[in-house]
Amino acid sequence: MNTRMMTLILMVVAAAFSRLIPHPWNFTAIGAMALFGGAYFPSKKQSLLIPLAALFISDLALGFHNTMLFVYLGFTLVVMLGWALRDQRSVFKVGTSALVTSSVFFLVSNFGVWAMGTMYAPTFNGLVQCLVAGIPFFDNQIYGDLFFSGLLFGGYEAVKKYAPEFLGATVK
Repeated sequence: MNTRMMTLILMVVAAAFSRLIPHPWNFTAIGAMALFGGAYFPSKKQSLLIPLAALFISDLALGFHNTMLFVYLGFTLVVMLGWALRDQRSVFKVGTSALVTSSVFFLVSNFGVWAMGTMYAPTFNGLVQCLVAGIPFFDNQIYGDLFFSGLLFGGYEAVKKYAPEFLGATVK
């Protein structure tokens, strides 16, 4: 395994670890990790498997629940969003993508809570109630996705610019 791939994997694993340490609700690097993985892993297969495997490993420690399918679907969509950043990354595009990441995950995961749970009526009004109840957690999701996207994307680009030898011969 080359140095670049090892660096990418370590960054993704470190981001997944952010779920395991004490943190404000939803202020983790997990959304940024999925976006970063989609943008930087050389193949689409790797970009899906490695971040989702890191998420799964952290879920082994945290436990599973009946909406996991929706959580993984949300992060799969975020990885796919990262594919759009493969050839054109800028602060604006990464920031915008981080905001979209938060929104996609919020909508998909809360839809899962509504669809799989018994807390809300299985009606449109029940879905709206579920989404409204999730709003207090959405702020931290946005802050976390913006902060950790800046950290992951910015950190990797800084290493690429100032210490490219650390990443190996070919750096994209």
